[in-house]
Amino acid sequence: MEHIPYFDAHCDTIYRCLRTGAQLRENDGHLDLHRASSFGRFAQVFALYQDPEELPRGSTMVREGRLLHRRFLQEMEQNRDVIVPCRTGAEVDRAAADGKMAAILSIEGAELIGCDPGQVETAAEWGVRFLNPVWNWPNVLSGTNCQERSRGLSGQGRAFVREMERLGMLVDVSHLFDPGFWDVLEMARRPVIASHSNARAVCPHTRNLTDEQFTAIIKNQGVVGLNLCREFVGGREDVDALAAHLEHFLALGGEHTVALGGDLDGCEPVKGVPDIAGWAVFYERLLQLNYKESLLEHLFYHNFMRVVSQL
Repeated sequence: MEHIPYFDAHCDTIYRCLRTGAQLRENDGHLDLHRASSFGRFAQVFALYQDPEELPRGSTMVREGRLLHRRFLQEMEQNRDVIVPCRTGAEVDRAAADGKMAAILSIEGAELIGCDPGQVETAAEWGVRFLNPVWNWPNVLSGTNCQERSRGLSGQGRAFVREMERLGMLVDVSHLFDPGFWDVLEMARRPVIASHSNARAVCPHTRNLTDEQFTAIIKNQGVVGLNLCREFVGGREDVDALAAHLEHFLALGGEHTVALGGDLDGCEPVKGVPDIAGWAVFYERLLQLNYKESLLEHLFYHNFMRVVSQL
């Protein structure tokens, strides 16, 4: 795996560490630093995430956001010999040059900062570079792909997005449904990411992107991460089914837009992909399907790095 680069736009590993007591260095989940070290270059976006329905008794979403951030910092400190937190593309490059892995921070669901435009600056101070206004449950900012699908960004949601862009953070549109997506794209002055979303034309799930949405992200110079979740891959739910999503995005002109967004530690991955090492399985399968290594370099690293380099 040393020849395979890795830049993945979404995992829920910090949440799993906080909830189960697992350690980032080595654990029995989908992703740990021991297994990650097998890749040639490694960068991972770690999401701060909490399911509102599984909120610990007596806690609040804002409190959980602080605890998740604290756990992220603890893991970075305990593992500083092998991984460093990064905010910019230059810092990611520096980590690679130093032989270390790179960690970038995101938030999945603005409830973790109270859905408050005034708290976006707090998230920026934490080092958050990408933020999804919603997870599956609707909030005051917008409806979602699961509920209140007809509701796009509210006035507060628009203020939230404007503040994100002012502070140099990029909006993540995974989990928004069509009205919210188009509201964000209409407002966007920076690249937009869909960190872990597949093609709706291949698998007709509301979490996936339409052709028009993917094309809009191309024009916006954003990026889309392929999601390993069986439910969003569909078909035979294996690596070949995931390759069908890649093929479809490439047919739309997405050679410089498609990236990785595995949703590891947050989903049931496709068959044959038990953990992070499954990305290497996917890489080798694409070689068997006559994909050029230069294209795989873009898919596995450069496409997301292009967006991060603008931070």
